[in-house]
Amino acid sequence: MRNLISLTVNGVPTTVAVEDGEALLDTLRDRLGLTSVKRGCEVGECGACTVLIDGKAVDSCLYLTVWAEGKSILTVEGLRKADGTLSPIQQAFIDECAVQCGFCTPGLILSALEIVMSGKEYTREELRKRISGHLCRCTGYENILNAVEKAIQMSRSAPQPK
Repeated sequence: MRNLISLTVNGVPTTVAVEDGEALLDTLRDRLGLTSVKRGCEVGECGACTVLIDGKAVDSCLYLTVWAEGKSILTVEGLRKADGTLSPIQQAFIDECAVQCGFCTPGLILSALEIVMSGKEYTREELRKRISGHLCRCTGYENILNAVEKAIQMSRSAPQPK
């Protein structure tokens, strides 16, 4: 059965027709063309499909689209600024050489963004645990942790809106 779902995707109010058991991963990739959301293990083990739902990192392969009614979804496509420049978290990943093949990168960036948005302070070991739901076969995770720490530092030093 088809359901008409209204949600906000990358800041844009969106209405999409989906099947009852359709995963958010499939909706984002196949119906909305947001290919930063990667199809990996499809059982919530690798983190490649991670998106932010109302600011919380979620494996979209395990999340049904019908559950997203009225929610705000953020993918990496929604991070780029209007002038085309990268977001600070994306830039931190580049600056720290945290990107190799790039398959896991969008999910890691969104989990890192959740960490940054929390405003909490984390030790390196706590950060390691926070990103442990992501499988990266190319790196030793050290540069990824460096990028997350850099993004946290950048967010602290950024001018705050008045």
